[in-house]
Amino acid sequence: MTTLSNGGQFIAALDQGTTSSRCIIFGEDGRIVAVDQQEHRQIFPQPGWVEHDGAEIWTRVQSVISGALGKAHLSRDDIRAIGITNQRETTILWDKHTGQPVHNAIVWQDTRTETLCKELGRGVGQDRFRKATGLPLASYFAGPKIRWLLDNVDGLRERAEAGDILFGTMDSWVIWNLTGGPDGGVHVTDVTNASRTMLMDLHTLEWDQRILTEMRVPAQVLPQIRSSAEIYGTAVGVLEGVPVASALGDQQAALFGQTCFNIGEAKSTYGTGTFLLLNTGEKAVDSHHGLLTTVGYRIGDQKPVYALEGSIAVTGSLVQWLRDQLGIISTAAEIETLATTVADNGGAYIVPAFSGLFAPYWRSDARGVITGLTRYVTKGHLARAVLEATAWQTREVVDAMAKDSGVTLTALKVDGGMTSNNLLMQNIADVLDAPVERPFIAETTALGAAYAAGLAVGFWPDLETLRAKWHRAAEWTPHMDEDTRAREYKNWVKAVERTMGWIEEEDAARD
Repeated sequence: MTTLSNGGQFIAALDQGTTSSRCIIFGEDGRIVAVDQQEHRQIFPQPGWVEHDGAEIWTRVQSVISGALGKAHLSRDDIRAIGITNQRETTILWDKHTGQPVHNAIVWQDTRTETLCKELGRGVGQDRFRKATGLPLASYFAGPKIRWLLDNVDGLRERAEAGDILFGTMDSWVIWNLTGGPDGGVHVTDVTNASRTMLMDLHTLEWDQRILTEMRVPAQVLPQIRSSAEIYGTAVGVLEGVPVASALGDQQAALFGQTCFNIGEAKSTYGTGTFLLLNTGEKAVDSHHGLLTTVGYRIGDQKPVYALEGSIAVTGSLVQWLRDQLGIISTAAEIETLATTVADNGGAYIVPAFSGLFAPYWRSDARGVITGLTRYVTKGHLARAVLEATAWQTREVVDAMAKDSGVTLTALKVDGGMTSNNLLMQNIADVLDAPVERPFIAETTALGAAYAAGLAVGFWPDLETLRAKWHRAAEWTPHMDEDTRAREYKNWVKAVERTMGWIEEEDAARD
């Protein structure tokens, strides 16, 4: 790793997330010094379509950097390096001469490419590119989103083939702008984000020319693939001269921030969606049970570390739905209070397949259901069913991981906004029949980006130093008896089956 002369005593992490952008400044002990956060708009042009304004996001990113520095009373001279973590798969194309996005970013939750993914399957089905990429053909990933933009924005394919257009997931967009934009901005991505495009070969860590050809994505729009912890360039603007030294997709950043450096260690991040990652070491484990094989992280020129991932589309956003669309609660925190007014779910189950089912089913034809309704069911029961939906979806992914990897989970490290909900954490421990552990520093996504950037500039010497900083703040142990667990799981699976086949092909084409 390169040690720079910059003597700053802090690391800044930019967390460009699905609903907001944050800048968090960390000290040498890994503790938070300051946070600034700003939300950005969620744009829904049609059912199943979700977009963000890339220019708005870049404005928010600049604002939170200044805000965090101001709150901490620090200047750029105090910052040793800056790391980036980001919502993954969200796809943006922009003009490299002007820096202007050519269209709103297409968000990871967006389902407009379902029909295209079916066409790309061409008789082979979802697994057409899985051997090379570790991913099923699904609307979730960035490659088909690029293709959609090239096919649907007037003149864009010609501009892309002429070399005037750049593609990025949000790490690339932020780094390019942070390092100068049209005036010398660095066009890079890291292996973790590249592994979510469905365009990178997991084993060579390079763009796969065969897939590019078949997906009709011109190579000249793509960023250079780099490791997760190295100096990509230096910042301009308020952080002028500070090395930009890490990039990790948000879930891989959380794996790193939770110091899951050993094979078999796992974390689950509970946010808008929920993502479980299991470290599988230097081996990319093929999944036969609906999981994704992905790059966990790569430090400098060391060998990459791989992971199995289970992605759940809707968890925290289900609580938001209860708040914003139904008005049953007025703040997200109220759901725990409401759910504790009843002893159980009253026989009701909510499966939030709003954009289809993700792991381990990958069913884009599914839509959400509420089952088991009787006159007995109250809003307290529905609140409880909302929390239990997150717990049961976690259980399905953990079971799939055990089948693929042969590793039985002994404990689950958790992070993200939903971990403040004690009832939910207890539910998860109960349905997994395993302890759930929350670290002292819950902001593990930003912390992972900070750790990787700090390693890249010699701020922290090695992984063991980082591991020593992990401390458990809370633990929940299982209390549910086996008969109840088995009965409730059976009912949950029955509810999941009711979601499937709701959208038929002619409906999807109309969408």
